[in-house]
Amino acid sequence: LPALDRYVRDGAWEAGQQLTPTRTLHGKVCGVFGFGRIGQAVAARAEAFGMRTVYFQPRAIDGVAQERSASLLELARASDYLVVCAPGGAATRHVIDAEVLAALGPDGTLVNVARGSLVDQEALIVALRDKALGMAALDVFDDEPRVPAALRELENVVLAPHVGSMTVETRHAMGQLVVDNLVAHFAGRPLPTPVA
Repeated sequence: LPALDRYVRDGAWEAGQQLTPTRTLHGKVCGVFGFGRIGQAVAARAEAFGMRTVYFQPRAIDGVAQERSASLLELARASDYLVVCAPGGAATRHVIDAEVLAALGPDGTLVNVARGSLVDQEALIVALRDKALGMAALDVFDDEPRVPAALRELENVVLAPHVGSMTVETRHAMGQLVVDNLVAHFAGRPLPTPVA
């Protein structure tokens, strides 16, 4: 979409400049790394576009129809699109590394809506620059809000300023959840979302 927007705004369409065709989502594989509430919501949306969804996380999820890959590397190999939804932290730091990006390949797309720390940003820049990875869509970065110039200069990446939850409805629901937790606490009831 950003490329098509620029194509129209810059007058390339009017000038009759050639567009490069893109690929359809239908029939592609959406690999989801981290299959909790968000990962499962991503799978539902991908499947609505006619994609097959496969997931990986350390423990299998009972009661889901999607197949679980044996490893993150196997998930990347099997995926056209790899969507990162796993939690951040020391255990997952740079788990999306050069090997995983290479397994995703030159036709693959990485989408990170989790935490910037999960992706080895330098390896990602190299893979995108060298066309070893087809594209990336990033809502999170290693050192937010500082996004490396090398990443900003690439044409095969879409960048967003960590706004995955920035809708009126989501922000309202987040506020309501705070109120619901406070009401439950002062009424002596279990909290809807307790923090360990």
